[in-house]
Amino acid sequence: MSISPEIEKRLNLLQEKYDAMGQDMTSYLDGLLHADFLTYWDYIHLDTLLSLQSPKTQFPDEEIFIMYHQITELYFKLSLHECKQIAEAENLTIDFFTARVKRINRYFEALTNSFEIMVDGMEKVQFLQFRMSLLPASGFQSGQYRMIEIHATDFINLVAPHHHDELSNASVEEQFEQIYWKYGATELSTGKKTLTLNQFEKKYAKTFIQLGKSVRNTNFNSLLRQMQAKGENTKALEEQLRQLDINVNVNWPLSHYKSAVRYLHREPEEIKATGGTNWQKYLPPRFQKRIFYPSLWSEQEITEWGKGWVDKVVSEL
Repeated sequence: MSISPEIEKRLNLLQEKYDAMGQDMTSYLDGLLHADFLTYWDYIHLDTLLSLQSPKTQFPDEEIFIMYHQITELYFKLSLHECKQIAEAENLTIDFFTARVKRINRYFEALTNSFEIMVDGMEKVQFLQFRMSLLPASGFQSGQYRMIEIHATDFINLVAPHHHDELSNASVEEQFEQIYWKYGATELSTGKKTLTLNQFEKKYAKTFIQLGKSVRNTNFNSLLRQMQAKGENTKALEEQLRQLDINVNVNWPLSHYKSAVRYLHREPEEIKATGGTNWQKYLPPRFQKRIFYPSLWSEQEITEWGKGWVDKVVSEL
């Protein structure tokens, strides 16, 4: 059988490639000859993926709870994949930056739109029983979510609002001690750190501080300022960053709040979250006022932070 010009051309290119690496192309061709064809299930490690659910109880709906949180973490990994591309780009262009932020927005919108799985997708009686086997674990302990926040803005914007002024010029280590989410993981009765928070800090504190330092000049807010200083047209980028602010700091936490109300609200006293987190104060944006890009919002918009989501939900009732 004769070799077509197209095949000959590619063989020559392969020969050049392996010669440049000091490798024997024939050996690689032998490997290709004996290798099996790739399958879908092997490529995505399907059998392993489907084996990663290990319920702690016999309640069927616990598997829903596990799988949805695993899906969430995969979307967070996708978001961090985009964050790293932005932070590590050698010659970052505004188009590249904007396109990657738009991708992150899609990921969060997919998560928010799918959260009905958690709001209405489990039997309340089952949830209130199997959740007691999960103590003290909590979705609060998502390290990837915190890393997305650190990539998204200046570290000072993650500090609890009442410490902003005093810590505006402080080190990342000092700012970390007053980061907003620590106030959501205190014992409701004593004000002390929960075991959930202590575990979380032990595992991730050094990672968060190191990341905060490394992206000081490459977090999204810093990069936006740099592009504005160069006189670039940042209108499209600003639009995507505003949407990111809403997606991460309003829509996502309020989706959790809606779920918490569905499962944890009980008269006359609210049921505590699995890790003892103070979800009533921690989740609503009107209490936290966590905003990645304050310069992109008007004073009135900041004052009414989260109000649009509440109005929408009320209108749907």
